[in-house]
Amino acid sequence: MLQKLRDKTSGWIVTVIVGLLMIPFLFVIDNSYLGGVGSQNVAKVSAPPTWWRSAPSWWPVSFLWSHHEISVEDFRTRFEQARMAAREQQGDNFDPREFETTENKLAVLDQLVDEQVVRLAAEQAHVVIGDKAVRDYINGIEAFQRDGKFDPDQYRMVLAQSMPPRTPAMFEQVVRTSLQQSIIPTALAESGFATKGEAERMLKLLGETRDVEFALLPPAEVDTAPVSDAEIKQWYDGHAKDFLQPESVSIEYVELNAASLPAATPADEATLRKRYEDEKVRFVAPDQRLASHILISASSDEASQKAAEAKANKLAADAKLPGADFAALAKANSDDPGSKEAGGDLGWVEKGVMVKPFEDALFAMKAGEITGPVKTEFGYHVLMLREIKGGEGRPFEEVRDQLAAEQLQADSERAFNELSGRLVDLVYKNPTALEPAAKEVGVPVQTMGPFTRATASGIAATPAVLRAAFSDALVEDGTVSDPIEIAPNHNVMIRVTAHTPEQAIPLEKAREQVIAAVRANRAEEASKKAADALLAKLAAGQTLSALAQEDKLQLLPMPGLPRGAPMPSAEANRAVFSAAPPAGDKPSYGKVEVEGGRYAVFALTKVTPGNIAEVPEQQQQMLKQQLSQIDGAAAAKAYVDGMRKHFKVQVQESQL
Repeated sequence: MLQKLRDKTSGWIVTVIVGLLMIPFLFVIDNSYLGGVGSQNVAKVSAPPTWWRSAPSWWPVSFLWSHHEISVEDFRTRFEQARMAAREQQGDNFDPREFETTENKLAVLDQLVDEQVVRLAAEQAHVVIGDKAVRDYINGIEAFQRDGKFDPDQYRMVLAQSMPPRTPAMFEQVVRTSLQQSIIPTALAESGFATKGEAERMLKLLGETRDVEFALLPPAEVDTAPVSDAEIKQWYDGHAKDFLQPESVSIEYVELNAASLPAATPADEATLRKRYEDEKVRFVAPDQRLASHILISASSDEASQKAAEAKANKLAADAKLPGADFAALAKANSDDPGSKEAGGDLGWVEKGVMVKPFEDALFAMKAGEITGPVKTEFGYHVLMLREIKGGEGRPFEEVRDQLAAEQLQADSERAFNELSGRLVDLVYKNPTALEPAAKEVGVPVQTMGPFTRATASGIAATPAVLRAAFSDALVEDGTVSDPIEIAPNHNVMIRVTAHTPEQAIPLEKAREQVIAAVRANRAEEASKKAADALLAKLAAGQTLSALAQEDKLQLLPMPGLPRGAPMPSAEANRAVFSAAPPAGDKPSYGKVEVEGGRYAVFALTKVTPGNIAEVPEQQQQMLKQQLSQIDGAAAAKAYVDGMRKHFKVQVQESQL
């Protein structure tokens, strides 16, 4: 029976039948298996097998490829990290809506793709990260250390408090993956180098000076020629972005400022005395001890410990003898380099400064007493308490004015917070209206606008208020904002009452602006033609000084102009150092726009390389190191770019 079944399930007929049976299942396979990006992913990086680099990517050969996908969750986590970094860097100028651009999202995704590319490349190169490398890396992270040493309890606590929380096994896998994908680019980056010749050439370029002479052309005459309708239409259509009416809003707002509220009633005597009793510890001077000590250090072995203790006992006995000089004993015997030369003087010591055994002994002593030895982790101490101060409280009468001022401020802040809280509660009951809530708490509703981001003034110019006024939530929903802090105990709540999106200014309204732009362009073109005509004369063999005299141009000689100096302007300096060096005695010429469409023509007569002998050796080595780092970074980037060309990258922008 079995033989018959085996005979009937072999051969090409069965192969065809099995193939036909597989077809329905193909329709339920995740698209990612067939070469596409999975539904929960934003990108996919695929690499052909190392033994078949030219393998096609279509199914079923795609099953031979290695695939790494970037999930929506991974992308959102990384994008949020980028958002937080931008917010920290820009502070109050950070605009969440401006950050939410497709360009920013693609930039973050591009970084994630590069990481997966190098990870795939490392896997194909059979890079394996050992357990010891992972442990060493984790042990070196300061957040997991106590007293400079790795602490397992600290490690687990930090991981549990991280976002998202991780177990040690999960974190070790993250570290292993990160090390695996970074090992080749890091090695390439560290392999960068710069030769001595390259460094010297760069030093000569950086220190280069140029002898140049500028001839400043007069500004073009004001263009008053008529502008035809055809010219107006052509310029308007070709420069549409120059004629946009910016987005604007109008708002209504309620402003709460503690400084403008009615003054709080001064507290009575009973309230102040109760505050004094509740906070009496604030008015007690800290308990301090003026101390000296002698430290006898010891290693961990028993013999050393006994010898140190015996020596400390002997010194304690000697210090207690009549007429003994504690400072002299400390100078001669103490192993504490910080206090030895001062005769063991530690100055005034408060609680919480010294290690516990030392502190317990010191604060149990009486003034003038000598005790010891006291054992700590540093060795054996002989202590002398020279003086005690602190612990005395200041009477109520002495601090009454301070308490009254603090109570008045606290009462004012309480009144402000209660008023603000009432307003917020009322607004939450009717979030699309500000007037009823403001009327009930007795504060006026003010209006402002319309204004743009550039024309905002008053409270609207506050970055936080400006962001809220143009935020999608307030613009689209018409709701009242949460309280926005202007300053401590000073906030506003706003509601957008009108919104005008950015839009093109109609030609009939922009006509005068267009005419002015056309005429300004004509004047600029005329200046440029004048500069080109002057350059043509210079190319024909005339000199700049002769032409300047002939045309009554202002000459500005600048011998020894250094690279990067903003003279006569940053743009002019760049133009001079971008020009070709003079050939023999023949100057090199160029032109540059200096201001308001005005041009200058320059003659470059001499190039003087930087003198390496004037650069300190330390700076030369620093520059060589920087060039090596640049070379290494370029090599790492070239590696990633090269591997990316060999792999297949698919991106699903709709998932961003």
